[in-house]
Amino acid sequence: MVHNLQFALQSAWRVLLAGLLLGAGLPALFALGVRALAWGAGGDAEVREPGAAGAKAQPIGTLLGWACIAVVLLGVALGITYIVASGLGKALSFEHIFPAIVDKK
Repeated sequence: MVHNLQFALQSAWRVLLAGLLLGAGLPALFALGVRALAWGAGGDAEVREPGAAGAKAQPIGTLLGWACIAVVLLGVALGITYIVASGLGKALSFEHIFPAIVDKK
């Protein structure tokens, strides 16, 4: 009985972690990417008060913004690949670093 409870709690933590990472983490990373792109653009994209002078453009902000958005797109692509692989009766494997669709064992 105690073993079953421990197993259930371990599973619940995994589901909670996955939910936080994918459910809140990817949208938050996307928001940070959009914010970094605004910082990178400078000018009126960075102005918070009407009539205030625009900030100077920051190329590193553009780089960080696109990097954040690329990670989000990669996560979405992996999620879609996982769903398609499961629908075809296959599995997603990370054996050789890059994901590959393989037969289920």
